[in-house]
Amino acid sequence: AGLLVAGSANYAFNNVLQPHQQDRINVWLQPSKSDPHGSAYNLAQSKVAIGSGGVAGKGFLQGGMTKLNYIPAQSTDFIFSSIGEEHGFIGSIIVIGLFMTLLWRIVIIAEKQRSPFSRNYAYAVGGVLFIHIMINIGMTMGLFPVIGIPLPFISYGGASLLGFTLMVGVLLKLDQNLKSV
Repeated sequence: AGLLVAGSANYAFNNVLQPHQQDRINVWLQPSKSDPHGSAYNLAQSKVAIGSGGVAGKGFLQGGMTKLNYIPAQSTDFIFSSIGEEHGFIGSIIVIGLFMTLLWRIVIIAEKQRSPFSRNYAYAVGGVLFIHIMINIGMTMGLFPVIGIPLPFISYGGASLLGFTLMVGVLLKLDQNLKSV
């Protein structure tokens, strides 16, 4: 049975995934065997930028990696790399802390809801935000494969900002209706 699973996974990897998708998985699973000037370039530059920020960072708009555009997609997928370089470990922890506070508040709102729909909606909003936060930050550090998920409310892009804002806005409206009843 184990050979069947391994064979199926190998078949899917080689025949279902596109070459660029295979490269992303290989960069994640075997970074030392990936081309640092090709498929592993984004991740390598991201790690260097985050590491070069040190404890306090280099200052707002003072990061060499971000200033000289060594990090591709630094305003969208790799925005956390810019935060890590410019604001360092302290700034990164503050951003993560703010996200955790938002998620904690969403859980509190969810637990106050009387209707199953409102409670499930609140937990769904929290889950979507958590997954986006975890994957985006994780992919900039090499913990997850690079898949192009935006960091909520921070990554540049109208569609993601609009989507996250609408989700949280509906949640706040549901919570407001609870208080007015």
